[in-house]
Amino acid sequence: MQCPRCQTETVELTNNNVNVEVCLNGCSGIWFDPYIFKQLDEPHEAEISFLQKLSQGKKGAIDLEKKIDCPRCDSQPLFRRFFSVRKSVEIDECPRCAGVWLDAGELTQIYSMFETEEQRKGEADILLAELIGPNMEKLSKASEEELEKNRRLAKALKFICPSYYMKGEKEWGNF
Repeated sequence: MQCPRCQTETVELTNNNVNVEVCLNGCSGIWFDPYIFKQLDEPHEAEISFLQKLSQGKKGAIDLEKKIDCPRCDSQPLFRRFFSVRKSVEIDECPRCAGVWLDAGELTQIYSMFETEEQRKGEADILLAELIGPNMEKLSKASEEELEKNRRLAKALKFICPSYYMKGEKEWGNF
């Protein structure tokens, strides 16, 4: 596969029977095919030998402002979004196939933020409670029209943690 960031040929690496494409000879970015990132987004899921191979990449200078296309979907731009509500790591995700591109160092940053998916979701729940909590009593007394407006708002806020809402995940409350 050709790296979407620097056009260098990537190398396939395996971690616990999970294959990823890594730009070892270029920008050191990592491509996760659809739904694979979920299998490696926690520190305990990565083998030491895998992390050592990742650290051997060149880490060349790259322009993170440059839009990149999905290496699997023809001419489909990747969307940048925050990995978590902390807004400290932006990842690139394909809206068509759900593949994920991480630039050099982003996996390490993600590993340093949360030990588990539950911690990440817990932080999102805390933020939601801070944003909406004071209004929950008002919501319980709201008319059907007001409730519908709030349901639409809750659905719009899913961008905060979109993977939380992927198939099989439970939504917050009754929204």
